[in-house]
Amino acid sequence: MEQITPKVDFDKELNGLFDASGKVAYVPGGYGGIGEALCWGLAKAGAKVVISGRSAEKGEELARAIKDAGYEATNTTVDVNSVDDIKKSTDFVAETYGRLDILMNCVGIQREERLWDVTEEAYDEVYRVNLKSAMFLAQAAARHQMGQGDGGKQCHLLSVRSQLGIRDRGYSAYCSTKGAMVMLVKQHAMELAPHNITVNGVAPTFVYTEMIRHVMENPEFRKALLARIPLGRIADPKDCVGPCMFFCTPASNFVTGQTVYVDGGITSSQ
Repeated sequence: MEQITPKVDFDKELNGLFDASGKVAYVPGGYGGIGEALCWGLAKAGAKVVISGRSAEKGEELARAIKDAGYEATNTTVDVNSVDDIKKSTDFVAETYGRLDILMNCVGIQREERLWDVTEEAYDEVYRVNLKSAMFLAQAAARHQMGQGDGGKQCHLLSVRSQLGIRDRGYSAYCSTKGAMVMLVKQHAMELAPHNITVNGVAPTFVYTEMIRHVMENPEFRKALLARIPLGRIADPKDCVGPCMFFCTPASNFVTGQTVYVDGGITSSQ
């Protein structure tokens, strides 16, 4: 019988699986708690990193720190409430470096309101920042990636709340937008697959950042949360780097439309 298993030179084929050398990575939301760790991870893997957000000062500060450490980074500003601004910031990346290989979307907010108190203003804000911006960041990045003709990577930062609701807290807007992003990832993966562009998501549980300080300083909530997580702790920003780097590098070339839950096991037990 003819052998159908391809012969592989593993000594060569397994080199560079997590290498981003020469790639250009755009990281909107990159100076946030998780985003900063991801910018460092991409830079250390060899990527040229472009950090964006509303604050030019915060983006510049992080870019300077990365450059001072011997890597390549720059920054720009973006208001993700504006589709035009999203396009301009994405065009800036391609104009600065001649291409855009990786979109690592770290944009996200939460406005906590109980169901009976949810306001249209707050809900719309969370929708615009979390879901609508993801749609149009992906579109803007895809247009450049498709034009380059050699594929690309898109990865969105989601949340365990895309699969699980949360007791005793007002998370309607957050959960609904993050859940929708799971399907956005799947649909974009299907539309971009013919162009060799992969689209995936990374969904952590609570991560030690300023965004969750107010809930983690509540002793009762903290105790109950930790009791529910099999590994007995919440995430650290660096816990998100490995899964995201997998989706941003050749290691994931045959993986698309997927969401990985970085959650200490909580979605396996709830």
